[in-house]
Amino acid sequence: MTTDSPESAAPSRAPLAARIGRIAFLVVAGILVIAVAVAFFVTWTIQRSFPQTEGTLPLDGLQAEVTVQRDDRGIPTITADSTHDLFYAEGFVHAQDRFFEMDFRRHVTAGRVAEMFGESQAGTDAFLRTLGWRTVAEAEVEAMDDVTRGYYEAYADGVNAYLSSRSGSELSLEYAVLGIQNPEYAPEPWEPADSVAWLKAMAWDLRGNVEDEAERALLASDLAAGSDPTETPALLEKLYPAYPFEEHPVIVPKISTVPDLGTDAEPAAFTADAHDGEMQQAATTIEWQEATDVIEAASLLVGDVGEGIGSNSWVVSGDLTETGMPLLANDPHLGASLPSVWYQVQLTCSEVTDECPFDVGGFSFSGLPGVVIGHNQSIAWGFTNLTTDVTDLYVERIEGDQYWRDGALVPLEESTETIEVAGGDDIELTIRSTVHGPIISGLTDDFTAIADDPLPGLVAGGAPSSAATDDDTEYAVSLRWTALDPGTASTAIFALSTARDFDEFRHAASLFDVPAQNLIYADVEGNIGYQTPGRLPIRGEGDGWMPQPGWDSSYDWTGFIPFDDLPVSYNPASGYIVTANNAIVTDDYPYFLSRDWDYGYRAARITQLIEAKAAVAPLTAQDMRAIQMDSEMWIGKRLATALAEVDVEGADVAEAVDLLRSWDAQNEASSPAAAYANVLWSNLVQNLFAERDEPLPADGQGRLFTVVADLLDDPTDPLWTNEAIGVDGRDEMLALSADEAYDELSALQGEAVTGWSWGDLHAITLTSDTLGSSGIAPIEALFNRGPYAVGGGASVVNATGWELGTSYATTTVPSMRMVVDLADFDASTWIHLTGASGHAFDEHYVDQTPDWAAGTQKPWAFSDDAVDKATRRTLVLTPAG
Repeated sequence: MTTDSPESAAPSRAPLAARIGRIAFLVVAGILVIAVAVAFFVTWTIQRSFPQTEGTLPLDGLQAEVTVQRDDRGIPTITADSTHDLFYAEGFVHAQDRFFEMDFRRHVTAGRVAEMFGESQAGTDAFLRTLGWRTVAEAEVEAMDDVTRGYYEAYADGVNAYLSSRSGSELSLEYAVLGIQNPEYAPEPWEPADSVAWLKAMAWDLRGNVEDEAERALLASDLAAGSDPTETPALLEKLYPAYPFEEHPVIVPKISTVPDLGTDAEPAAFTADAHDGEMQQAATTIEWQEATDVIEAASLLVGDVGEGIGSNSWVVSGDLTETGMPLLANDPHLGASLPSVWYQVQLTCSEVTDECPFDVGGFSFSGLPGVVIGHNQSIAWGFTNLTTDVTDLYVERIEGDQYWRDGALVPLEESTETIEVAGGDDIELTIRSTVHGPIISGLTDDFTAIADDPLPGLVAGGAPSSAATDDDTEYAVSLRWTALDPGTASTAIFALSTARDFDEFRHAASLFDVPAQNLIYADVEGNIGYQTPGRLPIRGEGDGWMPQPGWDSSYDWTGFIPFDDLPVSYNPASGYIVTANNAIVTDDYPYFLSRDWDYGYRAARITQLIEAKAAVAPLTAQDMRAIQMDSEMWIGKRLATALAEVDVEGADVAEAVDLLRSWDAQNEASSPAAAYANVLWSNLVQNLFAERDEPLPADGQGRLFTVVADLLDDPTDPLWTNEAIGVDGRDEMLALSADEAYDELSALQGEAVTGWSWGDLHAITLTSDTLGSSGIAPIEALFNRGPYAVGGGASVVNATGWELGTSYATTTVPSMRMVVDLADFDASTWIHLTGASGHAFDEHYVDQTPDWAAGTQKPWAFSDDAVDKATRRTLVLTPAG
């Protein structure tokens, strides 16, 4: 027997190694070929949906040539000879850049998301069908004057012209992905009601206090069950303190005398909608993002009333500015979205006449014709949420298909609708409503819990004691909301865009009923002003702070505040007007507006900065931009002072506390002290309310600033003692919170306190509202961007909100920032959260985000010469044939 030597064995192994090498090479080569093919396919799919932005494009339906000039950020200026062509072109351009967003939004507002994404969306659809936004929008279109309806029809024609030229993935990458799950889906033609319905979605985003109202009712029940019921009102007042009128400003300290507009006619009285009513319990899980109930699901699809929702706006007269002309600043705070809710655009008639009166630039919504916020040749305007109470919950007593009203049974309104489900069976939906509105209990745990045990909350809210009935009584909760009545906001947009003076601005404001907004004003004549618009209810008994007894008509709304009685300010002596969701007027105003104002920390800080800067030198546009980025954390200063007198254990915790001693209280992105202050604040609030009968209020850090500040002023307050976590007294509570904050932050960012960063902790990840939350990493990577480090925080001027007790990540944002210079419109600046395009991988998908995060605004060209100089690409739309 012989054995091969190593030398003789080598030749026999070499061919095997070679074969393995060749196989490996072929496998790798095959993978590379597949990868290249996939990359090519993805790239081809992505790029084929990008819009044409140069050259000439013939379109059916145009009357004459239209020029679309885009700047280096893809922002279009559209110039046309007629209003028809102007809004036709705007519809076409919106569809070019954002059609998937538009298509998705209209399915949300119509309660038809299940048609796109399947059965997971049926519960949310049922809730939105119950509210009936689409039905109300159709009624508003029907009631429009012919001119306004013509604008919406021309816009729809422009959208449909784009749809007629493309389909599927040619429209957007999202349709290629959606086609994997739902290959039969194809977009329908656009209709005017699709546009108008989005205003209802924005009203939902800014809906007011309905969650607070529900929260207070449940808290009242908990308190009544766990303690002396007579103590419940006092505890509620401690957790929901009144607006601090003595410390923080109101928007209109003195109402101006201006000519009446003669608009005393009230909006149409409410009538029960046949599409409003009760729906089955629907605990929903969105396929693309999980939600615990349909209210949360609807908020994920539309917008969430979270911390930071609101806005800042202010206007300064020329008496205080370097140019001698007004400056106007605005930054609406909304839920973060990708793409941004805003679309920048300029609409210009080639010759401004009565027949074609538009020369306006600003921020629009994709899917909606016109400009919502901005300026024209003569005036500029801005919005902030009015924060008035335009929603009320009513507890109804139900017996079968009837409900009680003033001692008599009356029939419930009832209807049925069909929800179509992609890949599944249709769902029949029964909808019920009362005279107040749709029945919404059974949709969420909160509303259902109120219906299950309504009396403690009603008693706390002042309901008559005779409300009690026998144990067999069935209760339900209905919603009364101004947005469920047909209105005129869809017309007001164009009245604002063409207003030339304060009277015409106020007329436009009289039409802007939903969502209710603070409107600020400046004009090229040097005037500044403010007007409360909106359809604001007058109540009978009660004030809507708690759910009302629906069976007693004395608690119904009795009408709406006449427009000429609403607060107005014109050229106030102070030289400025500041709105930041704070109280509009002092509490001696003859009509009830709300008890749920923002607590005024932002308004107070803006006012302080305006006065301080103006005392040193005349104000400039750069001063306005700097104020928008101010990040002073008021409660952080209070905590730093309080901790100076508290002994903490451990050198590491003491080193963290020392960060606060020299901190300027600015929540800068790079600040270690800001990181520690916010984590300390979070731990303190949670420790105060941990495992006790007085639960942590679910939202509103500004409100908690007030609650905790009052506690800091009173070391003997019993809330400082929490036996559940073994804390007795204020100093122990502060020391424990300081220690836990160090542990939490060191675990997240390391033990070296100088290495901490608020911006990294508070970063924002831009998430697509649909496919970006699919749970499938490769798909999410296609559409999401970030994280981006940001500064700011909750209830600071740079209002980047976060969810206390959940995460420090930014969830609500200044969705755009603008500063308008009335001395020279071309010296104005603007920015928004993402970019002009809704196409993932387009150069303008998130090109504005780094500047937005840094607080940088870009020039806003308005004059013909400035627009021509800024133009990088020009597309000429021509009539076909």
